[in-house]
Amino acid sequence: MAAALPLKRPVKVGELVRRRLRELKRTPRELADAVQVSEIYIADLVAGRRMPPAPGRMDVYAPMTKFLKLHRNDLPTCAKAERDGTAKSRRRPHAEVRTQLLGLCIDPARARMLNRRLARKDGVPLERVIVGRLLEVAQGFVRRQLDDDVGIRIAASRDGCTYLEKRMKLMEFLDATCEGLTPADCEEFVRPRIAGWEIDLETHAMRIVLRSQEPAPRQVRALSI
Repeated sequence: MAAALPLKRPVKVGELVRRRLRELKRTPRELADAVQVSEIYIADLVAGRRMPPAPGRMDVYAPMTKFLKLHRNDLPTCAKAERDGTAKSRRRPHAEVRTQLLGLCIDPARARMLNRRLARKDGVPLERVIVGRLLEVAQGFVRRQLDDDVGIRIAASRDGCTYLEKRMKLMEFLDATCEGLTPADCEEFVRPRIAGWEIDLETHAMRIVLRSQEPAPRQVRALSI
C-alpha cells in the first residue's frame, strides 16, 4: 500500500496508529517487532492507556513511521498536540525521590533548607524544576544507552533478563515524568550518573556534576532553566 496522505490536522497517536494498522492489514505484534518494543507497549499506546512518548523520541517514532508508511513528522506532530492538550499533573514527585535527590545536593546545609522549602505547598514549582532537570540529565545518558544494542545485550545477560526486557526498562525510564519518577528509578538511573548538584534560588540555574566514570569531555555542566 502507498504511503498515507499527509494529515490535515493532528489526531491522537493511538488513533493514527490503529487506523494505519487497519489500512495496511498489519498487526500490533508486527509493529512491536519493528519498533523493538513489547506488544503490550503498542496495545497501551493504541488504546490510549499510555501517554505518547515526547515528540523527540525518534527511537520510537522513526521505525514506527517507516513501518506505518507515514510522513516523517506525522507522529511527532500528533504526539506534541496530544501531550500539550493533556492537563498538567499537579501531583508532587514521590517523597522518597525528593529525599534521594536532596542527598545529592553538594551543600548539606542548603539541602536541609531546600527540604523545608519544598515541603511547603508553594514549594511544588521549585521541586519540579529540580527533579525535572536531574531527570532530564539522567534520561540523556539512557537515551545514548538505547542506541547501543551490544551494551543492552551484555547488560541483559548480566541481569538475567532478555534483550527486550532490558530495552523496555530503558524505554520506560525515558517515558518517566517528574511525578512518575520512582525511588527505584533514582537508584538505577539517576544516582549512578549524577555526583552532585546545586541551584541558584534567584535564577533557578543549576550546576550538575556528573560522575567521573561516565565518559564525558567535561564533568560539570551549568544548566539554566
